[in-house]
Amino acid sequence: MFAFVVRRLLATIPVMGVVALFVFSLLYFSPGDPAAIIAGDLATVDDIQRVRVALGLDQPFHVRFGTWLWAILNGDLGTSIFSGIPVSTLIGQRLEATISLSIVTLLFAVSVAIPLGVVSAWKAGGWIDRLVMGFAVFGFSVPVFVLGYLLIFFFALELDWLPVQGFTSISEGFWPFLRQLILPALALGTIYIALIARMTRAAMLDVLAQDYIRTANAKGLRTDKVLLGHALKNAAVPIVTVIGIGVALLIGGVVVTESVFAIPGLGRMTVDAILRRDYPIIQGVILMFAFVYVLINLLVDLSYTLFDPRIRY
Repeated sequence: MFAFVVRRLLATIPVMGVVALFVFSLLYFSPGDPAAIIAGDLATVDDIQRVRVALGLDQPFHVRFGTWLWAILNGDLGTSIFSGIPVSTLIGQRLEATISLSIVTLLFAVSVAIPLGVVSAWKAGGWIDRLVMGFAVFGFSVPVFVLGYLLIFFFALELDWLPVQGFTSISEGFWPFLRQLILPALALGTIYIALIARMTRAAMLDVLAQDYIRTANAKGLRTDKVLLGHALKNAAVPIVTVIGIGVALLIGGVVVTESVFAIPGLGRMTVDAILRRDYPIIQGVILMFAFVYVLINLLVDLSYTLFDPRIRY
């Protein structure tokens, strides 16, 4: 196990290196002259040149990349072009909202999707199964921002049950904190529920067809013990895998959801940075999201041994 962890940690180094190279290249791949765009329409030639020197665009690519990468390794994500505030400080200011939305969405999606998938597999071919699969198709078909606006219209504007937008820190009370996140978590969690429910159903159908499940049923074990104690435990590996893979959907959905519900998180900050071409912020946030995704997939791999003792690394 220790050797496997070390190998996986070492494997993340080239992955993050490729991500870093891609993120840094965004400055050069973007259409137009980044210095001219940042300087503005009324900028003179001297103004554009000053911006170009500040961004290091007057230096060779490999020199600029090496300097930037060394700063990243020393914990310096750069400084915002427009605000002059360090990117790490800006990320720290917005981190609570994004983490809160992600955790609430993840807990909500997993707690709903897995029972739906189990029941759908247990009642395969019945009306419950068709209803769950219909919901899964709906979840994949409707964009997050469309569902978000529909939820706002019905539950915030028409019924006046929940707030339209904003974020409240958990330090101000758990219910005000949760109340602000219910609609965003519903909008963001729908596609995640659809993904996990479909995979849970497929994995459970495969396990329920095994001989040991028929033996357990023949012994007269209760249905809940067969489904949860035998079937779900042995179907856990593909379910955990798709939960880890779905984090990419969660990260991408956070950007849209925070914009729809005006949540002051990293997603909203990224959208604002893209519109203003604030490249240090864009680079810092993408690097952080990539690191989180790699870390979560490492934890998913390590969790396999807990669900299936036959797996040894």
